[in-house]
Amino acid sequence: MKSNSLSPELFRVIDANINRLKEGIRVVEDILRYKDNNKELSSKLKSLRHKAQIAEQQELLRYRDSINDVLRPSTKSEQNRFSLEDILTANLKRAQESARVLEELYKLDNITYSENFKTLRYELYNVEKEIMLNR
Repeated sequence: MKSNSLSPELFRVIDANINRLKEGIRVVEDILRYKDNNKELSSKLKSLRHKAQIAEQQELLRYRDSINDVLRPSTKSEQNRFSLEDILTANLKRAQESARVLEELYKLDNITYSENFKTLRYELYNVEKEIMLNR
């Protein structure tokens, strides 16, 4: 990844948010797949998860420093979930927020990536509505 706009620290932000985006989608996907047996929505989420990639993903590993992440410990709110809906909501929001971060950062470097993450975010909003209104 060669860029005059993005520093190693911003590459760390990108790496963390791509991981967070995919992880959030995966949690929701697995609940819909294995608990709800919802082939349509779990397939849609799987497709979105696969769209959450950039060509330089391997190169981002060079900038990863998860051991020294200053917010690595969990907060109390992250440790408390009272229902499956809480888990679904938390992970959908996590994925949407990460997509927004990626959309904004890539405005500095790669507008195609930025637009991809914007599209992903809006698709996640629609999936969230579909999931939560049908529970």
